[in-house]
Amino acid sequence: MQNSRTTNMRTRQPRPASTFAPRSRQWTPNTARPESKGPQNAQRNYERYLALAQAEVQAGNVIGAENYYQHAEHYFRTMSAERGAV
Repeated sequence: MQNSRTTNMRTRQPRPASTFAPRSRQWTPNTARPESKGPQNAQRNYERYLALAQAEVQAGNVIGAENYYQHAEHYFRTMSAERGAV
């Protein structure tokens, strides 16, 4: 019984190429993702992600908060690098 099952899996025909065609829907960027150009935007994004993280902590979502804290840390490092370059 098991032998015939593996035989059937080996004899499957590959899918036609048309099923792998690109999707007709175009990708739209996430509107929640802020722009990262310029020191003012880095400061604003840092503060924004800190606020989002704190809101997640209050809601009890520790994993979501950690995600936002990591984003905030990215912008903190961006601000630090920009200040060092000046």
